[in-house]
This record gives sequence, structure tokens and C-alpha cells, in this order.
Amino acid sequence: MSAGIRRVALTMVALFAALFVNLNYLQVVRADDLASNSANARRLVEEYESERGRILIGRGANTRPIAESVETKGELKYERTYASGPLFAHVTGYSSPIFGRSEIERAFDEALTGNAPEAFARNLADLLAGRERAGDSAHTTVREAVQQTAREALGDREGAVVAIEPATGAVLGLWSSPSYDPNELASHRPREVRASWERLNDDPAEPLLNRAVRESYPPGSTFKLITAAAALENGVSPEQTFTDPAALDLPQTTATIGNFSGGTCNGGQPITLTQALTISCNTTFAQLGLELGPEALAEQAARFGFNAEWEFQLPGNAVSNVPSDLDPPATAQSAIGQRDVRATPLQMAMVAATIANDGVIMAPRLVDRVEDTSGRIIREFPPEELDLPDQSNAQALNRGSANALQAMMENVVDAGSGQAAAISGVQVAGKTGTAQTGEGRPPTVWFVGFAPADNPAVAVAVVLPDGGGAGSEATGGAIAGPIARDVMQAALDTTQ
Repeated sequence: MSAGIRRVALTMVALFAALFVNLNYLQVVRADDLASNSANARRLVEEYESERGRILIGRGANTRPIAESVETKGELKYERTYASGPLFAHVTGYSSPIFGRSEIERAFDEALTGNAPEAFARNLADLLAGRERAGDSAHTTVREAVQQTAREALGDREGAVVAIEPATGAVLGLWSSPSYDPNELASHRPREVRASWERLNDDPAEPLLNRAVRESYPPGSTFKLITAAAALENGVSPEQTFTDPAALDLPQTTATIGNFSGGTCNGGQPITLTQALTISCNTTFAQLGLELGPEALAEQAARFGFNAEWEFQLPGNAVSNVPSDLDPPATAQSAIGQRDVRATPLQMAMVAATIANDGVIMAPRLVDRVEDTSGRIIREFPPEELDLPDQSNAQALNRGSANALQAMMENVVDAGSGQAAAISGVQVAGKTGTAQTGEGRPPTVWFVGFAPADNPAVAVAVVLPDGGGAGSEATGGAIAGPIARDVMQAALDTTQ
């Protein structure tokens, strides 16, 4: 055999060996990755061959889908549709043949595709009978009237609203503004889907961002609820008095903390803890922060869920933070919700709900059950206390402290900074927040609260960054308070 023929033969052997190795690599090592790749057309055809389960809202005869699949005549048999467009976008999320899934569509994908463990026996029976597999439905706790009211009250302003049932943790409303239309991403027209994706991601307003759970903000004076809880838990009474300076000198620095009015809170006379919360007196709560210390503040915040990752039915919720390694000036600033303190709207709604629930923190729930196509419940998510890391129980503060704080929050709405959240004929409890965000920049404004105060049915958190469009003079009471009032009223007006 000539040298040339030998070289050709060896080259062919090497090429066949490389082909053999590559085929085995693709079929064995990368088989799972390739099968699940969104660009795999065969996988997409198989996935869309079965009807995806619905996402439902309402009860009884008022139950309706807010996400469902409709049959098409295209290569992909079913297309996902969202009848209310942007209204529930940050609840349902999207299910896109190109960009995957988000929110409930992602978190409950196993159930919605009919692949949950509970569906094994039924799937086996369907397979033997030659029936098409069908996905199960996820039933949300959201109330349409509450969601719609949050949307209308917030309008086109950036922000978020979260409403929770205190005793059960059921999420009654979860609105993030601006929103988007998930139908654009669920379409089977690839060019249009990609164009929508690029437009949504390039939009500086970030409509895809779920501000209710994935964005944290300086809580401002709403954090005084946690400072007050720490004080009550450490023996301070609602009637204990404090000095009333126009500005508090901070240790180790020449800086001071002043009040919103620029003067004293009680004419320079001793001021009680109740009075200080009612009119949101910065100097009183800064004093309390210095007396309690950073560790006590962080420990109390942790009892409410700060500084920890905890389970929620939407993936990727942000952690709310309160540093514990602070010097005295930073501690005083943190006690009034400034400095490095950050909180999500969901977290602050949970703070209000926990106080309303006599100090017991409940796990927030967005889906309360999964049903099969016949309406039979195959999995339930009943109310349960939130299991927090490094906490022995879900009692964020004792009942006596919670009751005292409830009464103090009632006073905020009756006679203090939260009067714009008052509801005729209903006792409302709340707390305003106006967080400074930098020299010359509008504040982030908040309202958190619950109603009725004597038998809480709804707790709410409202946040609008950049003053809600009202400029540097914006306050939580004036801007966020009326939104909270409308959302609480809607929750009280609806029954399920």
C-alpha cells in the first residue's frame, strides 16, 4: 500500500472515530440539554401538542381563566392567550415558545403541563386509553376588583401595590406598573415575538420588571413600624415620653436628623411614642434607634422576614435588607427607614398584615389550589405560618405589642399623617412613608395599612418612586394614601 493511500485510510478512520464520538456525545452527554432547548423544534411541537392548563381567578360561577390555551391550525397545536392583557401580567407571567415562562406560568409549569406527580395515575390511564394529556389548572387568590382598582388608582405612574388577607396570607392583589401584554410574547409569530421582546427589554420603564416582588425601595417612615415593634418588645410603652428637639445631633459626626416640618414635633414638649408615630416624628425614632442599637433593629426586622430568603410561589423575589453592623449615625438613619434599609412592596404588605394578625406572620400565597380538567382539587395550598430561616416560630412580635401597635396605627389615620387613607364607616390603621433618595431628587412615597382595624380583612402596601410624579414635595400620605384607601375599599366590597 502506497504512503498516499495509507494517509487517506488513516484520515478516514480518524474522521469516522470523531463522528462516532460526537454522535455519542450528542445522544448521551447532551441529550437532556438538547431536548429541553427552546430552539429544539421537535420539543416545541411535542410540548404544544397538549393543552396547557388554565390559570383561574374568582370563585364559583364567577370563576374565569386569565390564562388559557386555544387550538390553532399551525404546527404548534395550542397557543397561550391572556384575555385581560396587562392586568394580570405580573401574576400569570407569560408562556412563550421562544422565551420560556415567568411568574405562575414558570412556578407551576409541572402542573400546567400535566406532569406533576399527582397526575401520574391519570396520565397513565390516558396513555393506555389513547387520550390526549391535558394540563391542570392553577387557581389564584387574586380578586379581580382589587387588581383592577390598584391599576386604576396607580394609573400610568411607576410603582406597585400588594394587598394581602392578614389571617391567611392570600394575596388579593399584586400590581406592578408599568405592565405589558403577555399575549405579545405567547404568539406563534416568531418575528413579532422577538420584536416585542426587544422593545420591552429596551424600554427604560422596564415593564417586564415585577416591582411588587423583585424591586426593593427605601421604606422611609413605614419602617418606623419595625422600630416601634422593637421598642415595644424591649419594654417601651406607647405612652413613654421622649425629648422633642427640632433636630437630633448624631454621635461621632456633625450631622443631624431633622423632622419633615423642619421644627419640633410637639412644640418642644415631651412626646409619647404614640404621638411620634401619629405624626411620624423623625427625631423620636432616631433616638429610639440609638437606644435600641443596630442589632435589635435588625433582629426585629428579621422576625418580619427581612435579611432572609423565604419561599413564595413566584420565583426570584428580592430580599429586603436591614444591616446590623452599623455605627450610631447609620443606626439612627436606619431607624427611620433611610440609609441602607431596603424593602419590597410584598415585604411591607407582610409587615402590615403581621401586625394586623396579632403579630403572627403568615406565608403569602398567590395560588391556593390546583384542579384537574373536571374541577377536582388535586393539590391545595392552605394557610400556614411562614417558616423563616433562623427563627423558631412565626410570632414576629407578641400579641400585646401587636395590639398596642394596631392602636397606634389607627391614630395615624384618625389624626395623623395617614388621614387621606380613611374610609367612611371603617376603622383604618396605617403608616405613611416618604423616603429621601438624594439631593434634588423626588422622594419614594409609601403607605402601608390594614382594615377594618378591629377585624382585619385586608392589608396593603403602596409604593411610588420619584414622588409619583408630584415632585420633591410629594408625601406618602398625600400620594400613596388615597391609592391604599381605594384598594382596601375594593377588597372590603368583594367577597369570595
